[in-house]
Amino acid sequence: MDHLLTETRNPASADLDGLTPLEIVQLMNAEDAKVIPAVASQAEFIARAIDVIADRLRDGGRLVYVGAGTSGRLGVLDASECPPTFNSPPGQVVGLIAGGYQALTAAVEGAEDHPKQAEADLRQINLSAKDVLVGIATSGRTPYVLGALQFARSIGTFAIGFACVPDADLAAESDLMIAPLVGPEVLTGSTRLKAGTATKLVLNMLTTGAMVRLGKTFGNLMVDLRATNTKLKARTNRIVRHLLGVNADAANALLARCGGELKTALVVGRTGLSPDEARRRLADNQGRVGVVLTGQSAATNQWPGHVLGIDGGGTHTVALLGVAHADGVRILGRGEAGPSNLKTVGAGSAFAQIDRAVEAAFAAAKLARGPVGAACLGLAGAGRPGDQAAVRAWAGRVRLAESVEVTGDVALPVALLPEQWGLAVVAGTGSCVWGRAPDGRIARAGGWGPIIGDEGSGYSLVIGALKALARAADGRDSPTSITARLLTRMGLSDPTDVIAAIYGGTWDRTRLSALADEVLAAADDGDATAETLARQEAASLAQCVKAVATRLALPTLGLPLALTGGLLLNSEGYRRRFLTELDRIGIRPDPVINVIDPAEGAARIAGRMLSGG
Repeated sequence: MDHLLTETRNPASADLDGLTPLEIVQLMNAEDAKVIPAVASQAEFIARAIDVIADRLRDGGRLVYVGAGTSGRLGVLDASECPPTFNSPPGQVVGLIAGGYQALTAAVEGAEDHPKQAEADLRQINLSAKDVLVGIATSGRTPYVLGALQFARSIGTFAIGFACVPDADLAAESDLMIAPLVGPEVLTGSTRLKAGTATKLVLNMLTTGAMVRLGKTFGNLMVDLRATNTKLKARTNRIVRHLLGVNADAANALLARCGGELKTALVVGRTGLSPDEARRRLADNQGRVGVVLTGQSAATNQWPGHVLGIDGGGTHTVALLGVAHADGVRILGRGEAGPSNLKTVGAGSAFAQIDRAVEAAFAAAKLARGPVGAACLGLAGAGRPGDQAAVRAWAGRVRLAESVEVTGDVALPVALLPEQWGLAVVAGTGSCVWGRAPDGRIARAGGWGPIIGDEGSGYSLVIGALKALARAADGRDSPTSITARLLTRMGLSDPTDVIAAIYGGTWDRTRLSALADEVLAAADDGDATAETLARQEAASLAQCVKAVATRLALPTLGLPLALTGGLLLNSEGYRRRFLTELDRIGIRPDPVINVIDPAEGAARIAGRMLSGG
């Protein structure tokens, strides 16, 4: 745990025990000021959480907080304040703390270390797929909270993680992660301070935001009240007087007609409707007074004629939101996010990035997010049935679409070929060839990853170039201009510096792959070693094409090809060498298209799903 941000020492408070009371106050106040921007940095994720929570509560689900220690106490506190504040039904918002309710006032030693107890506690309250669970662990690793999130996701509950550290263990078990980084505490490890403040702020936003979406307010007034005691009678009378401009007696008479229901009284007073009609209109509009009075529809945003096409890979994720029509899909909005390769970043992180890209696509289209008619997700690492089932389960939890198709990202370019059959040839950081026959049969070759495959990729080309650099430096091979090009690009002065750069982790697979253009430039300038490397990689990629075409019994003349990936798209020279190698082994493709945005293929697949094609 020594590496945790919440456990590190704060240099600003190193001399805490020597400060005066005023200096302690000033120091803590200055540190607390860092909480606000940290929470603000998570606004997008908090807003998404509010939408999910409101949707689940509207459909009869619950919001369940789970935590240990301070985190658990804050969850229970927020849950307990919802009924008096919003007139929410008992049990709609639930708080669970490791060690049970006795842990609210006294420490229960070791309670947080038992993940199975979290499952037992959640079974006790009959957690279901309709609910939302927020696992709160500012350290990002509390076993009780991890166990709760794991169980929640196993039964289809939407799981939200909250932590105050980067790269929290919770992220892998969460559908959505909120992580305000508040920095080390004034009192080392005392997360009841800044981390606790951040927790309270975020929980305030979650329940307040969700309740507002559920119609519990009119403007900034709490209007979901029944006048059942003296204090509430006075409050409802005051609100009626304020909003309708009547005196106290008229307000009391109106409330009496409406059974003490404030929202009903406001609608009756503004519209002249009968109480029963006012109640019906409120029910039809999810209890939202403002919507009833303005005549707008409060129906949940749904886009049955819209589609989502999602392309998720090892470097970034793209989501396209569009409208399906007879000739294809008209794109309305595009969103981008980080990597979503299920195998390299993990399911939790991948789903968070996909969700972020979808949110951005709706924002770009200036539409409120809601389920679409069909969605196709082409994701790296999702080529196997088990992975696809996990993606579909997540899509169901977030209500992505009525109909969902999941495939590997390599299948997307073929959807853009004229008759939707042929081969997709991918050569970027990695490489793969994927094909579909006219009768629907599929096959693939390559794509075995950087250790045992990916021949013809940018990474494979650069690794070959680095090996050539090493051989030339040793005198085992002829000098090559690759050496100077790579050293200059990497900011190194001697070939032996490459060792520390590569094995020290500074130059990872993605960064190394970006050096492929230097190798290809050397080849174009006549460097024999670089030319041999480029031709060998292109030949390996061509052999993958031959293997897939043979397995699917596709024609070698007029074979439709869709090319994608940075290496093929950005280097005309490499593309030319690849096509030359195809010709050499008797394959003459037609047409050959360059696919710049594979997400368009996903959108087209989703469009065909919607039309039944």
